[in-house]
Amino acid sequence: MAITLNSGFKMPVIGLGVWRMDGKDIRNLLINAIKIGYRHFDCAADYQNEVEVGEALAEAFQTGLIKREDLFITTKLWNSDHGHVIEACKASMKKLQLDYLDLFLVHFPVATKHTGVGTTGSALDEDGVLEIDTSISLQTTWHAMEELVSMGLVRSIGISNYDIFLTRDCLAYSKVKPAVNQIETHPYFQRESLVKFCQKHGICVTAHTPLGGSVSNTEWFGSVSCLDDPVLKGLAEKYKKTVAQVVLRWGIHRNLVVIPKTSKVERLEENFRVLDFELAEEDMELIGSLDRKSRTNQPAKFWGIDLYA
Repeated sequence: MAITLNSGFKMPVIGLGVWRMDGKDIRNLLINAIKIGYRHFDCAADYQNEVEVGEALAEAFQTGLIKREDLFITTKLWNSDHGHVIEACKASMKKLQLDYLDLFLVHFPVATKHTGVGTTGSALDEDGVLEIDTSISLQTTWHAMEELVSMGLVRSIGISNYDIFLTRDCLAYSKVKPAVNQIETHPYFQRESLVKFCQKHGICVTAHTPLGGSVSNTEWFGSVSCLDDPVLKGLAEKYKKTVAQVVLRWGIHRNLVVIPKTSKVERLEENFRVLDFELAEEDMELIGSLDRKSRTNQPAKFWGIDLYA
């Protein structure tokens, strides 16, 4: 099952995110994921594991497990490389051992102090606050992203963590429209207005934290996981599915692309098997009533500044 992007390319609605995946585990996870049926992998320079992902992909291609054209690979421009878009893209492609990317995203709508191409540093000032570069506009960054399409390095370009204001601006100044906006959205942080705005204007929404971050974000940010919600547990019993499967199916029903992350092989299959049932309209509405407007991914913990303020 795939969504056709405004660039004309198809994007599988279920992908595997590799954030916080240990390099030593990636080969096993990616090879198993491909065998299960995953065709979409979501990477980023900032995840510091593009090399290991590239090695796993190269093995999959060389052994005939999968062909390059049958996979959809995403990676992202880090904040410190907004002034070095083409070089950063090429650096990611080299690590991933790819000659083109299916999708390249602006990871966050902020340029920060350059720390060297591909190093993905987040330089802090003497007060421990992120060093934001005010000399590079998002419009300048986007026009450099458009060049990647012209050069044939990237098939589709998009944005990530953009709100309605910034997405509207990007639509206004872009020659190549953003194909995707990758955002945090899950039952406790539904963001219906942003989702509908993007979809109205032909931008596919990808949910980068479709399960609410689960244990990972609870440990890092102290957030509450929607997977423990009694209503969702009740629906899981009703449909004879896991809570995660119900939540992922809810996201797909919203016409989202979902990219759950897991470091456990057994969870790979569970997260992928979500297309063999449908949620009743009343259950979609029930989940819709659970919204707490609760963001779980809080980079302010590391940056000393709340960019969402």
